[in-house]
Amino acid sequence: MVEKFRKLGLKEEFLQAIGELGFKEPTEIQEKTIPLALAGKDIIGGSATGSGKTLAFGAGILENVEKGKGLQSLILVPTRELAEQVSKSLISFARFKHLRISSIYGGVSILPQFRELLEAEIVVGTPGRILDHLERDTINLNKVKFLVLDEADRMLDMGFLDDVEKIIKKCPEKRQTFLFSATISEEITRLSERYMHSPVEIAVDNQVDPSKLEQVFYDVRSYEKFSLLVHLLKEENSALVMVFTNTKHNADYIARNLGKVGIDAMALHGNLSQNQRTRVLEHFHKSQKFVLVCTDVAARGLDIKNVSHVYNYDSPKNSTDYVHRIGRTARAGKEGKAITILGEQDYDNFRNVQRNPDLYIKKIEAPEFERIQMSLEHRERRFSGGNRNFGNNRFGAQRRVFHRDRGGRHSGGYGGGEREEKRGDNGHFRRKSSFRDRSRRFSHVKRSDW
Repeated sequence: MVEKFRKLGLKEEFLQAIGELGFKEPTEIQEKTIPLALAGKDIIGGSATGSGKTLAFGAGILENVEKGKGLQSLILVPTRELAEQVSKSLISFARFKHLRISSIYGGVSILPQFRELLEAEIVVGTPGRILDHLERDTINLNKVKFLVLDEADRMLDMGFLDDVEKIIKKCPEKRQTFLFSATISEEITRLSERYMHSPVEIAVDNQVDPSKLEQVFYDVRSYEKFSLLVHLLKEENSALVMVFTNTKHNADYIARNLGKVGIDAMALHGNLSQNQRTRVLEHFHKSQKFVLVCTDVAARGLDIKNVSHVYNYDSPKNSTDYVHRIGRTARAGKEGKAITILGEQDYDNFRNVQRNPDLYIKKIEAPEFERIQMSLEHRERRFSGGNRNFGNNRFGAQRRVFHRDRGGRHSGGYGGGEREEKRGDNGHFRRKSSFRDRSRRFSHVKRSDW
């Protein structure tokens, strides 16, 4: 059953593991990457989420990592969910070697990670939390033989370039490096030139079948966008649906209002705790009909299968982001549909998307639909005492949570830019008002997840 994998040069114990997991033949990225990985080559792989790249780079690592010899492989990923996903996959592949594989990320207590890092042979982690451990001297990269930069384009988009480079410099120069990215930008190329040794470049076809993906857009007044979304969600023959927004604020707003009209929907974005994010994704995977409202950063790196429809409630800013979004559907020979709902504020972004000559997005006249009044409850509660941004401390003073934006500045409420992980990973600073002077005096409070 695994004869095609055997031809790639894998050992019998590894073949037995992937055979028991139901793997029958390698994907394109696996077929091209595994022999090179086993031969000790540095590799640049142009491959999207869901293409099978974890097994592609994992095979070479798992075949060569030795139990009990310390940390020998570091895999950097942009998000917490991807860290969990990659580590779980590697654990299942390595079942016969009994290796210790740990996922290290922020948003959770750092204390249990100290012991894990003492025993792990392979670590999958986000840049912010790995750098935290380096600064605490609780992780030792001196024996790392394999370094992986997974979803490298997204890590750079999220502002992790400096952190990634600091981590790379702590690894031995004599190592094997794998870099995987959905797009190979000039910045990715420069990174590879600085830190890789004669890398072999591999590109694979997009996993999305264009012949099975219908792309359309509607142009309506901005205040009609939500009403049209509800109409389409009810009328389209959809199963698992992803609705993309450009901000965390909008993701919460849309998900809450969909719930009020009887549609099973939940939001996924960087402000959620790890437990909240895990519950959202578990509900998504267990459901047959469900709407996940998410931001680009929160969704990137998640291998979510069986998505029938992708909606752009907010137009992406460029064609690259558009392609990443619609790549969630029409996979593995299945049909899918990508729907963009435009309001006046989306025109500039959508013109940027349409500059890509390879995209054909057909305009559809909007059908008759019922106008729905969206609830403004969460906006009214935004400055009340019982919501996530304001609360009362033990002296009765107000407390506000400030968020880092993409430039590192602090902003209150929902104003901060999207940040998934950055030096403590949830990006939160709390400022507590002084009992003596509530209006002007603030003092920093230690980050909750440190």
